[in-house]
Formats: sequence, structure tokens, C-alpha cells
Amino acid sequence: MLNEHRLRREIVGEMHLRRWPPITPPMTIVQILRLGASEGLPPFRGGPAFAAEPGQRHMQGILADGLLFTWERHSEATTLTVFARPDAPLLAEARAWAESAPGEVLRATLIDIEADAAAAAARMAEFDIDPAELVCCDFGGGARLSSDFRIKDEGYGRLVVAAGQLGPVDLARAVQSLQELGNYRNMALLGLPVARACWGKLDAAEEELRAFGRRLDSDESSDNELLDALCAMSLELGTIASDSRYRLSATAAYARLVDERLATLAPVAIPGFASLADFTQRRFYPAIRTCETVVRRQQELAERSAQLTSLLRTRIETRIEDQNAQLLQSLESATRTQLRLQHLVEGFSTVAITYYAVSLLAYLSGGLALFGVHVEHDLFAALVIIPVFIMLYVYLRRERSRLGGH
Repeated sequence: MLNEHRLRREIVGEMHLRRWPPITPPMTIVQILRLGASEGLPPFRGGPAFAAEPGQRHMQGILADGLLFTWERHSEATTLTVFARPDAPLLAEARAWAESAPGEVLRATLIDIEADAAAAAARMAEFDIDPAELVCCDFGGGARLSSDFRIKDEGYGRLVVAAGQLGPVDLARAVQSLQELGNYRNMALLGLPVARACWGKLDAAEEELRAFGRRLDSDESSDNELLDALCAMSLELGTIASDSRYRLSATAAYARLVDERLATLAPVAIPGFASLADFTQRRFYPAIRTCETVVRRQQELAERSAQLTSLLRTRIETRIEDQNAQLLQSLESATRTQLRLQHLVEGFSTVAITYYAVSLLAYLSGGLALFGVHVEHDLFAALVIIPVFIMLYVYLRRERSRLGGH
């Protein structure tokens, strides 16, 4: 028995395309794309509910004679597709069952599969479609699509596909890719309202950054006020980016999938009609470029905010360094003044010590009379005062130099 990694079967299953059942015209296909990942489906006509196992991303089954369904769970959405033959007696019930599934509908499509272009044209004539909005082209190697991609009164978009020369398997693959293109397109366009909501906020933020640059240059506000305002601006930009990052990133990912599906379908234009590529390029790509522009603006404004923050911090640090230099100069001046005072005090100290030393020596000279040596007191003081002063001055200078050297 193999000791399998717990994710082995999940990742291997992810590599296999979950194909639709073969499509044989005529056929009606109902597909509903919903936001929100659901783990199951309601019961059909009183039967058992269809429950997905934990982690299961795809299931299919039979509702009744001539009615098949497939269910697929994506990262943030689910698709439920019903395949009905023309003679299926419970098509209306199957539609009602599909509509009752949980989740908010983002796209609902009714697809009529016809055998050839003539049958498809006859089917299209039943719908109220503006010829100027009709999209008609060949795709998938031989099938033909006709639709205006408008939401009709019943809430569904209507597509008519002529099978042409495609067999049931190839036709199923082509129509499945066509539906994936439309589903990914709608999922991608969820980012457009978010981008539009961000646009005005980014305009306001850009104007505030300009005003901040003028305030930074004019010195009308203190550095603390400027720093507080810039921190608030950076927080606002971060909030805008955080609130929209997931949706806009998802839009970019879905847009790449739309490109891939469009390349796979390889639509071929029919003279006089817009093709699927024309329809996509006319409105979808401008919307995607709007979302991309919003992302770039967010990054540019964040970089400008960071540059202004760096500039303000540099100015604050420079001013602090200047203040520190001025403080050091003040301390140096005070030290020099204190040193001068100290030298002056030392000079006075030398005079005072000399006075006391000479007085002691004068008293000593008075004691010499006991030994018969008579010395005049004032004369003695006059003779010794200068040598004593010089000796004391030299001694004190030497001691100060020795202490200063240590």
C-alpha cells in the first residue's frame, strides 16, 4: 500500500480538465455562475440532495430522463450547468431547481445548440435583438456563435450556437471554453466598480500630497505637524490599497484567463458582424486597463508618500544635528570660560599662598634674633616675596600640566 501524500490526489485531479458531457444538437444548456462556494445543491423533485464531499470541486449526475447536470466549485464562485434534450419533459423544473441553489447569481446563460447556421438564424429571429449589437462569429474550429450578450427579461443572457462540422465532444469542449470566457470576464469585471471607487480617493490623496509638498517647502508648519499629517496620509493610502488589493489582484488573474480562453476559441469574424474578439476588446480591455491604472497609481502614490517621509525625516535629522552642534559649541564656550576663570583663580591662589608663605618666613626671621642674628622684618619680606611667588607659580603650573596629561 502506497504511503501517499495527503494532497496527491487533489493536485493530480487539478491537472485533469473537468469536461462537459458530449453535446448533440439540438440541446438547451442552462448555466448559472454564483459567488460563494457552496458545498451542495438542493434536492430535485423531492429526491435526495446533492452534497459535495469536503474539498470536492466537481460533481455531475442525472436529474431525470434527458436532463444532466454538472457542478463545479472555484475559488470564490460555483457554476451549475443543466443539459437538456428538446424532448426533456422537466426542463422548466430543472431551471427552477438550478435557480434555487444558494449563492448570488453573477451570470446566468441560456444556450440553444442548433445543428447548423440556418437553424441558428431561425432561432435568433425569435429574440428581440438590435442588429447593431449582434455578435456573430465562428469559433472553436467550426461552431458559430450568435448573441447580443444582453440580460433578457427572465434574467438570462441568450446565446445560440450552431454546431457546424464539430462532433459532440469537440462541440462540448468549444462551448465549455466559450462559457468559461464569459464567466471569467464577469469575475474580472467585479474589480471595475472597486477601481472606480478608488479613483476619487486617489485623486484626493494626490492633491493632499501636492499640498503637503508645498507645506514642506514653505516652513509654515512645524516638523511634528508635517509628520503627523504625512503619517495620516500614508495610513489612508495603505487602507485604500488594502481594501482593494484582493479584488484588483483577482481581476488581473481573471483577465489573463480571458486572454487564454479567447486564444483557445480563435474567433473568426463574419463580414457585417462584430466578432467575439471585437466585443471583448471594445469594453473588457478598457475596463481591465482602468483597474491596472488604479493599481499603478496606488503604488506611485505610496512611493511618493515614502519619498516625502524620507525627505522630512532627513530634514528633522539635519535640524537635530545642527541643534546638537550648537549645543556642543555652547558647551565648548562655557568650558573655555570656566578654564579662564580657573586660571584666574589659580593666579589669585598663587598670590594668596605667596602672602601666607612670606608671612610665615617673616615670623621665622623674627626667631633668628634668639640666636643673635638680627634681620629687618620688612626687608626680609621684600627679598623673599619674588622668589617664593616664582617657585609657587612654577610648581602649580607643573602640577596642573601633570594632572592634565593624565
